[in-house]
Amino acid sequence: MATYKKRGYKPKTVKEKEEVFEEESTTAEVFNTLDEGASRTEEWAVKNQKYILGFVGVVALIVLGYLGYNKIVAEPKQKDAMNEMYTAKKYFDEAVSGVSSDSLYKMSLEGGEGKYGMLDIINEYSGTPAANLANYYAGMAYLNLRDYQNAVTHLGNFSSDDKMLDPIAKGGIGDAFVQLEQKSEALEYYEKAFKANVNDFTTPLYLMKAARVAINLGENSKALDYLTRIKSEFSASTEAKDADVLIGRVEASL
Repeated sequence: MATYKKRGYKPKTVKEKEEVFEEESTTAEVFNTLDEGASRTEEWAVKNQKYILGFVGVVALIVLGYLGYNKIVAEPKQKDAMNEMYTAKKYFDEAVSGVSSDSLYKMSLEGGEGKYGMLDIINEYSGTPAANLANYYAGMAYLNLRDYQNAVTHLGNFSSDDKMLDPIAKGGIGDAFVQLEQKSEALEYYEKAFKANVNDFTTPLYLMKAARVAINLGENSKALDYLTRIKSEFSASTEAKDADVLIGRVEASL
């Protein structure tokens, strides 16, 4: 058992001398082992320093390249894309107001006055946030032009955490699937739409659309859940006024 010995203590017996010798030998062995390990590490580092420095250099180049790309390429490209999108968005906004909407939706997609349309933005500025947003506008334009397959494609290519655009895009896909007579897919996207973000506008809207499609599919229990939720959580919504009639119809069928 190890015992504490005061500094300056000198062993008196043969046994104590042997213990001190063993401790000193063990300590020396440990330090020798550490020295040997450190030497081997130094030798390896010296031997392979060209590769180590090369690896560090590659990492530095990657980091600097990424920062440089964002500053020199990505940011200006995004700025150019948003500038180019201005006219296409203006056409889209005017189409939403209902004045010559079909032709304006087409101009929004294809461009006009020598300016890019949303499809040009998607192709020329692929990978930018502007191209992503252009997919949303293109999808909604195609939905209004009753080109439902292209609406599904472009809205499906759009991704966003925005609390309004995300559910509206998913709901737009649901609307397109309804027109394509793909009711199960429509129900799936309406459910995604009302789950994407809870608010007083999109949630009751897509709960109602989901309920109507569920009734059409014979999924009355699911429809009743959605209608009841509208009544309990969104009683002030426009959809709540129609919920009572549909609840009565579903309950009768159940």
